[in-house]
Amino acid sequence: MTQAMIEALDEEECWTAVRLRDRAFDGGFVTGVLSTGIYCRPSCAARHPRRENVRFFSDGAAARGAGLRPCLRCCPDDVARDERAVLAAIAAIRGAEQPLALGNLAARAGYSPTHFQRVFARHTGLSPAAYARALRAERMTEALSDTGRVTDAIYEAGFSGPSRFYAASEGRLGMAASAWVNGGQGVTIRWAVVATSLGQMLVAATDKGVCRLSFAEGPEALARRFPKAELVEGGEDFAALLAQVVAAVETPGSGSHIPLDVRGTAFQEAVWRELQRIPPGETRSYAQIAAAVGKPGAVRAAGSANGANAVAVLIPCHRVVRSDGSLGGYAYGLAIKQELLDREKP
Repeated sequence: MTQAMIEALDEEECWTAVRLRDRAFDGGFVTGVLSTGIYCRPSCAARHPRRENVRFFSDGAAARGAGLRPCLRCCPDDVARDERAVLAAIAAIRGAEQPLALGNLAARAGYSPTHFQRVFARHTGLSPAAYARALRAERMTEALSDTGRVTDAIYEAGFSGPSRFYAASEGRLGMAASAWVNGGQGVTIRWAVVATSLGQMLVAATDKGVCRLSFAEGPEALARRFPKAELVEGGEDFAALLAQVVAAVETPGSGSHIPLDVRGTAFQEAVWRELQRIPPGETRSYAQIAAAVGKPGAVRAAGSANGANAVAVLIPCHRVVRSDGSLGGYAYGLAIKQELLDREKP
């Protein structure tokens, strides 16, 4: 952010980030404390200063230009170093033919493995190993779309062989790899349309978990999403899961135990994980979500990932609003979004 961007940003949002010690804003600005002459990260654990003694700066250089010095406790200038280290590690992971050991990545950055793991996870939401797995899975999906052949795609994605791919994807991919490119071929999806206080709701699930939750949609929409899957109207076996989903919608915030079978790019999945971390009754801005996944400049992409969520409410994309507090958009209408937020209020 430039100083002009900081000035344009609602200072109360900055102050809220400081009071919450929100790590998502580290690197976005620094907090200058005029009474002590120091500047800190937004997440600094030191005792909060009085509001009238605080001024916000775009970065450490701007704060030093105002005569302030860096806090020795939170080391705000290390944020840039951390970001450079993470970006270098990502480039190394993307360019490597084989998985890189944590110790190797940490040594390149000049950090201990434990510290580097924390730094990397803080910026990306994933450990280096999990990031590498997500990257290969993303490449797998792209390769499947290009080639249509699972075996070819496995090698193009960087796996040394089929056994490595299936070992890495066990427990992560709900559908078999071939199903992603073949419109759900070979997969059975059970579904139901049920009345709720928010309107008609479509719920669909594989044997791994819920793969679609939407409003004002019918089975024809599901057929377009998975044209080659076997779509079966839910029976007694589906009833228990359906009841849990309905309860989670009627009382949003109560469905964290419900299994999901969703799939996206590495970035989308990082955004969705961050959405699931938002406590019921709270909201985040699109900018905060982008920063939390280590991509503070990708606000528009974070919004797109938010909109690509296939399981409304269970992944609570309704908890993301604009920086000015207005609702922004919602696939199923702002009335439903507002109602969900109202139901979550303490």
